[in-house]
Amino acid sequence: MNIFLVEDNLTIIKGLKYSFKQNGKTLEYRTTIKEAAEYIKSNDNIDLIILDVTLPDGNGFDLYKELIRNMNIPTIFLTVKDDEDDIVIGLNLGADDYITKPFSTKELIARINRILKRHQKQTIVNIGDISYDLDKMVLYKKDNIIELTSLELKLLNLLFTNLNKVVSRTTMLEKIWEWTGNDVDNHTITVYLKRIREKIKSDIIVTVKGIGYRIDSDEK
Repeated sequence: MNIFLVEDNLTIIKGLKYSFKQNGKTLEYRTTIKEAAEYIKSNDNIDLIILDVTLPDGNGFDLYKELIRNMNIPTIFLTVKDDEDDIVIGLNLGADDYITKPFSTKELIARINRILKRHQKQTIVNIGDISYDLDKMVLYKKDNIIELTSLELKLLNLLFTNLNKVVSRTTMLEKIWEWTGNDVDNHTITVYLKRIREKIKSDIIVTVKGIGYRIDSDEK
């Protein structure tokens, strides 16, 4: 779990790095808006951002509005005092939560866990020992990433984004043409699905004879 902190108070930084390590969370930090923006743009594995409102070279609200919001990264704002205006601004911008200084590290970690759990429900599909991250397009089996080719992953993503619905062979053929520009036939679909099944070593993909394929969720 990768948490990114934007904060210029070294005491807070040191305390959080220690506490997060004890709780199995990786914490990276930057102390300015400029450095934070550069880090966020170059890293696609940030699970949550803790963002101070007041920084040496700018406003945390502006960084959120101009960059973070469009990337859909869960964000908690840090404010110096219980300022109602700051709270309203942050929540109206779309932040997930806020916490005022001084704060309890245990409370912050509890809030982070709650937010990540809520977001995980929205973006990760769990079926038996298989997990699929819809946002990152990453497939896991018992927490190990399963390597797929680009086209295999796109076909699997098509099934997961239509969970509990049949995706017809015709739709798959049209999508492959759209993705690659190659004209393929029904046999090609059969081969690709066979390869995917062999790699994931699971029976989550259901064949609907003569029509197409479907993945069913565990939730009934």
